[in-house]
Amino acid sequence: MAKKVNIGLVQMSCTSDVDANFQKATEKIREAAQKGANIICLQELFKSLYFCDVEDHGNFSLAEAIPGPSTESLGALAKELGVVIIASLFEKRAHGLYHNTTAVLDADGAYLGKYRKMHIPDDPGYYEKFYFTPGDAPVSEQDTDGYRIFNTKFAKIGVLICWDQWYPEAARITSLMGAEILFYPTAIGWDVNETDPIINEEQYGAWQTVQRGHAVANGVYVVSVNRVGREADQQFWGGSFIANPQGRLLYLAPHEGEVTHVEELDLEKLDFYRTTWPFLRDRRVDSYRPILKRFID
Repeated sequence: MAKKVNIGLVQMSCTSDVDANFQKATEKIREAAQKGANIICLQELFKSLYFCDVEDHGNFSLAEAIPGPSTESLGALAKELGVVIIASLFEKRAHGLYHNTTAVLDADGAYLGKYRKMHIPDDPGYYEKFYFTPGDAPVSEQDTDGYRIFNTKFAKIGVLICWDQWYPEAARITSLMGAEILFYPTAIGWDVNETDPIINEEQYGAWQTVQRGHAVANGVYVVSVNRVGREADQQFWGGSFIANPQGRLLYLAPHEGEVTHVEELDLEKLDFYRTTWPFLRDRRVDSYRPILKRFID
């Protein structure tokens, strides 16, 4: 595997026109590839508006099979450009069973598999429990459910999705499986009806800080890709970023405007970071059983 890899992130706005969104994403993938990207990550649910702001049964028509037409199209594009594509899609698994899912297409066009979002929020403006079933927990070591890594042409990557960002357990498990880079396709923003600017500032700061903490605690790179623009009462805050294994920001996108950015990461430095601060060495795995409880009464 290459020691250095170029990461492309696509921060974009969306409309109600699914075909137009997909075409825009395709053009931006081409743009990232032209800039030298090896692995390109799109934002959460990039094909549509963020429909989870309302509970509407009509939105289930946006879902699709995975693998299916979108992964076939993106796989062909990945093969043509020689890049890895990380694509967040609304999956219809069966009648009445839907997931928030990210598919990974390798640089030869092969479909490597999918990760189904494990943590599902239910907040004002983010009614995801109405639409999405959480990903299944694995029942054996050979099971492909639950947290996953993908052994792509350029790197071993882990994919988590939006609300997963707040859970150190998800980042830890995915890192322990061998991920060198954690990718977080995301859709999060400010409530335009919030009158206290400090709350908005704190929320964005918390979002960025917790993910930079995952990079530090696990000795991995973190790539977080958010959408931008106003949709209903959400002002999606953009702010996509890439952090190194000590949490330093290598790139930070603006809060407004679409961005296609490529950043070189040196995977050989992972050993340096993990031996300088050997957090994995000093884990007391024998003492962590209480974490399996919902709450320690």
